[in-house]
Amino acid sequence: MYKPSIPKGMRDFSPAEMAKRNYIFNTIKSVYHRYGFLQIETPTMENLSTLMGKYGEEGDKLLFKVLDSGDFTSGVTTEEFAGRNAAFLASKMCEKGLRYDLTVPFARYVVMHRGEMVFPFKRYQIQPVWRADRPQKGRYREFYQCDADVVGSDSLLNEVELVQIIDTVFRKLNIRVAVKINNRKILSGIAEIIGEPDKITDITVAIDKLDKIGLDNVNAELRERGISDRAVEQLQPIIALSGSNEEKIARLRSVLAASETGLKGVDELEYIFSMLKGFDIAAVTELDLTLARGLNYYTGAIFEVKALDATIGSIAGGGRYDNLTGIFGLPGVSGVGISFGADRIYDVLTQLNGFPEESMEQTKVLFVQFGERELSYILPAVAQLRASGVNTEVYHEAAKMKKQLSYADTKGIPYVVLAGENEMNEGTFVLKDMRSGEQRSLSLEELKASLA
Repeated sequence: MYKPSIPKGMRDFSPAEMAKRNYIFNTIKSVYHRYGFLQIETPTMENLSTLMGKYGEEGDKLLFKVLDSGDFTSGVTTEEFAGRNAAFLASKMCEKGLRYDLTVPFARYVVMHRGEMVFPFKRYQIQPVWRADRPQKGRYREFYQCDADVVGSDSLLNEVELVQIIDTVFRKLNIRVAVKINNRKILSGIAEIIGEPDKITDITVAIDKLDKIGLDNVNAELRERGISDRAVEQLQPIIALSGSNEEKIARLRSVLAASETGLKGVDELEYIFSMLKGFDIAAVTELDLTLARGLNYYTGAIFEVKALDATIGSIAGGGRYDNLTGIFGLPGVSGVGISFGADRIYDVLTQLNGFPEESMEQTKVLFVQFGERELSYILPAVAQLRASGVNTEVYHEAAKMKKQLSYADTKGIPYVVLAGENEMNEGTFVLKDMRSGEQRSLSLEELKASLA
């Protein structure tokens, strides 16, 4: 007998889980709105020409590619099939792919719709993305991202506001976080100083893995990527730089004195940290030189957020990408953005038991049904409660009381309303609190006031 299943790294979500997920989405949305961001959506699939080459070599391997409609093998010869070159065959048989993130589709959107928007354009987007990664704890093949981006502005005030957004979201979710900040210009400057300016991508991809694989393995990978032993040795004290943000910045000014690009990155970080001092930021903000975020399109400040009280990878991140829209024919448009990992935030809140006890989406009150006469009596009250914004259910049949109360209890419905012969004669309703067992006889207006 066939046993249904779903692909690895993908999940179903129950009503209770969806309520918790929407708590996260709605919290993030509310903060985005507060800072003037507007919502857009882009298609599930993009042309592979839009996606390929934007995420680095490793990212390209993780793209889910979609076979062309119809006879997708028509353009491939028998010899090409026999060669079993997966990348080549995909280029012949696949024109589309599932989006890997929301930033590249957004850059494509900006180029296509630039005549309709006012710059700077502030958008947010909450949609699923797909990565052909190996599923593991906290890492899924299908997951939601919650992005906010500003394009058409070079101002570092945008970076400052993004850190404020991060802080506000996690305050609302009651998650203590550290915001790690670096700058790709500093990383480029370091590559120059150690004599490997052409290896900036190799260096950043490797050191971005420091937390995951450790210093020895990072050094081994650097050497595998063609970085000289001397350069690797010069890199060690820079990676291990410690002290306050101010001390690190002062040290970097000395180390990068011969690199104009590196010093520009130091200036940018100094501005961001100095501006943040003027705000009540609860999050720990830290200059972290090992933060590289191995995506090729970042060109300035980069961010990564870690939960302080839960064991999991980064739960938000982002950065500035001056050159991304230029790839699509619109040069000179600077952008900066952040992305919240909703699924990882969900896992953190689960670890911390941090979800509200009562969901705003669940049914608040269930009307017990005793029969046709009683049903006629309660339905107008049900309609009025729903109209006033109270989530209300009527039990679907005149079943035994025990069965109806058990239904409410199983669904976590906090209140039940009963109306029998006496209540109908008196024009009242009995409101039962399912948690305390307390019962009160109320008029319709009193009932509405109690449940509002």
